Amino acid sequence: MSSFFHPKKTAALLLGVSAFAVTAWASEPTVVPEQPPFPAQGKITYVPRDSIEEFKALPDYHEPDWVTEKFVKTGKLPPVGERLPKEPLVFKTGNMPDGIGVYGDTMRHVVGGRPEGWNYSAGQTQGWGGIDIALSECLTRTAPLFQVEAKDVEPLPNLAKSWDWSEDGHKLTMHLIEGAKWSDGVPFSSEDVMFYWNDNVLDPNVTPLNGATPETFGEGTTLKAIDANTVEWTFKEAFPRQYLYSMAYGTFCPGPAHILKTKHPKYATGFTYDQYKNGFPPQYLNIPVMGAWVPVAYRPDDIIVLRRNPYYWKVDEAGNQLPYLNEVHYKLSTWADRDVQAIAGSGDFSNLEQPENFVESLKRAASDSAPARLAFGARLTGYNLRMNLSANGWGEPDQRGQAVRELNRNEDFRKAVTMALDRKKIGESLVKGPFTAIYPGGLSSGTSFYDRQSTVYYPFDLEGAKALLEKVGLKDTDGNGFVNFPAGTAGGQDVQIVLLTNGDYGTDRNLAEGVIGQMEQLGLKVTLNSLDGTKKDSAHYAGQFDWTIRRNDPDLTSVVQNTTQLAPTGPRTSWHHRAGKDGTVDLLPYEKELVGIVSKFIATNDNGERSELMKQYQKIATENVDTVGLTEYPGALIVNKRFSNIPVGAPIFMFNWAEDTIIRERVFVAANKQGDYELFPQQLPGKPGDKGPMN
Repeated sequence: MSSFFHPKKTAALLLGVSAFAVTAWASEPTVVPEQPPFPAQGKITYVPRDSIEEFKALPDYHEPDWVTEKFVKTGKLPPVGERLPKEPLVFKTGNMPDGIGVYGDTMRHVVGGRPEGWNYSAGQTQGWGGIDIALSECLTRTAPLFQVEAKDVEPLPNLAKSWDWSEDGHKLTMHLIEGAKWSDGVPFSSEDVMFYWNDNVLDPNVTPLNGATPETFGEGTTLKAIDANTVEWTFKEAFPRQYLYSMAYGTFCPGPAHILKTKHPKYATGFTYDQYKNGFPPQYLNIPVMGAWVPVAYRPDDIIVLRRNPYYWKVDEAGNQLPYLNEVHYKLSTWADRDVQAIAGSGDFSNLEQPENFVESLKRAASDSAPARLAFGARLTGYNLRMNLSANGWGEPDQRGQAVRELNRNEDFRKAVTMALDRKKIGESLVKGPFTAIYPGGLSSGTSFYDRQSTVYYPFDLEGAKALLEKVGLKDTDGNGFVNFPAGTAGGQDVQIVLLTNGDYGTDRNLAEGVIGQMEQLGLKVTLNSLDGTKKDSAHYAGQFDWTIRRNDPDLTSVVQNTTQLAPTGPRTSWHHRAGKDGTVDLLPYEKELVGIVSKFIATNDNGERSELMKQYQKIATENVDTVGLTEYPGALIVNKRFSNIPVGAPIFMFNWAEDTIIRERVFVAANKQGDYELFPQQLPGKPGDKGPMN
């Protein structure tokens, strides 16, 4: 019997989680144990939403002196005021931790990914680690919302400077920033927005990065251009403000239509979709961006270098065109090396998300002479084991795979799996100390919508789990230690399950190995399919998995962002249950309840009702083991001490990754701390396709 279970207290512990049927296992479900305290967490100062930024014209504008001297006075660039929009986005000084900055210096990142190319719209990764965030801008912005008071939480304006709802709430008119330009000087307009929507999101032959689909923005939603600076959304639901979050990174970040159209089959005769997707490889430099920096150099397995965008459309209150930093580096190494180099000072920034590195990093950062500061946030990093619940064809499983999916859809089977996991050992296998916490699945404990009393937990009980497998009809009929399918199912062979995981991360691999070992004790033969991040994502999107280990996405960490992914609300919204060949999702009874709850959550703006709905969601999701939680822990932000304007308590991941959370375009290095790190000093991006920057 589990040490977490006290039979006389079960009814009280369960709150509303009553009326459980008497079952074969020894340990009854209970409320998840309280998490151990973690005093190293940084404290966030909450601010009103409108204190961060605004759009307005300023009396005059400024830029680095060398840009004026080398490029404006020689006629290579128009004056900075002519390169900026009519009303640029202005960051307010009061929200800057260290105030208005100075120009110069470099931020050196280390990443474990490798770029496929620059066509984000068609699904190419730029290598992760914040590269795509540095290049792309989206209609709205969510990352800075970690500091916004709960009553004000709504995405910040970005490429869409404002929006208006129709009286009935079914139409949303978005006003795009007027006069903004791509980094090559070509105007940004509704043409770019409509190209992304019509020819990437809606085109069945294209899969944008991060899996944006029509359902991401609401079933039956349409979008049309009103004029060059205005677009209009039409929704089936009334006032679905949730979709404003779907218009942020990384699901509505338009690419440069004037460049991408040159290889899109709809506009370019003789081109295929494969040629469109892969037509802008990493060697194609100076790709036009709306972001703060432009890729000007790439050396395979070595480095990507970005230089400041001379047409960037954001400024500070003194009229200084951003960014402050002239250059950004991405050393192409490993994710583990990112932490090592950030702590050592040879790198400047890391999301410390692999707990295997926590203790050593804390020890090194504790020294007064340490080059980097380290700050932990809330327990927002969680991992779930997700079972493929589609039994009607997603991924076209073979006989064995189909039989596994039928098991996945069996509630007793899912409960057996979750009961067979010793989560305390899983956490301790990653790191000792008060870092990891028992996580049964469902919403992250770090989100404001989390309610512990609504979180159903099946304590570790291996014998009870084995009894449940036998109840399902799974027995070891050949005496080899693994249970077999019943006679007539998959040939009565051993139940063999393929576990998909990300081979780029040590934490993912360690968790997978822990799951495999504990499932062996249960009698389930689990084999590992470890792929690099890009291939793993492709296999996941294609439904080619039995089980997969996935780090929690924004739906579980913020709830208000990507909320549709909390349940199979559409054919392609859920991460582990998507439509089969016939286009339908074969929902289980509890999933129908979750879909209803999520739909109500999206439809209401009443914060009290939203809170109650998420309590219901958490109870049903964890009671039915919608996902199998593995562990949960805090992440830490490692930043070189020379950088200023780093917000206190910035999480490594909540609404978005920390590279955007800290608002890098505002980050600066004081003049007396600047180093000699720029590889292309006093140079700017060249023309699209040029081999390097412009002198």
